[in-house]
Amino acid sequence: MEEAQVRELIDAAIGDGRHEFGSFFLSRFFGMTVSYEDDACIVSLDVRPYMFNPQGSLHGGVLATALDISMGHLIKHQFGAGATLEMKVQYFAPIRSGNVVCRANFLKKGRKTFFLQSSAQDSSGEAIAHATSTWRLL
Repeated sequence: MEEAQVRELIDAAIGDGRHEFGSFFLSRFFGMTVSYEDDACIVSLDVRPYMFNPQGSLHGGVLATALDISMGHLIKHQFGAGATLEMKVQYFAPIRSGNVVCRANFLKKGRKTFFLQSSAQDSSGEAIAHATSTWRLL
């Protein structure tokens, strides 16, 4: 990646400095879009080479971040800000190009503690990862 391209990515991520749900540095840096559908939150991103691990596929940390954001935005959208208490990610397949879509929904809603899951699929609909998490309202 050329220096000009890196500078472009960073400038776009910095943007106007907003740090809010739906638009904050990491989501802008990775080009994520956030939307809501019924009782779900959908986060999508296009896989780009700067997101790769040394093996040439999407880095697991980037994918875990997208899964976490989908669950965090869902709880914020329906109940208010929360914090991840724990999260488990299972990776099924590498992805090297195309679009990734993470869809989060609730497993169980409590008064202050919530259990969520998010599944990631590639553009052909193949499952590439799944996460479960426990959240606490702030």
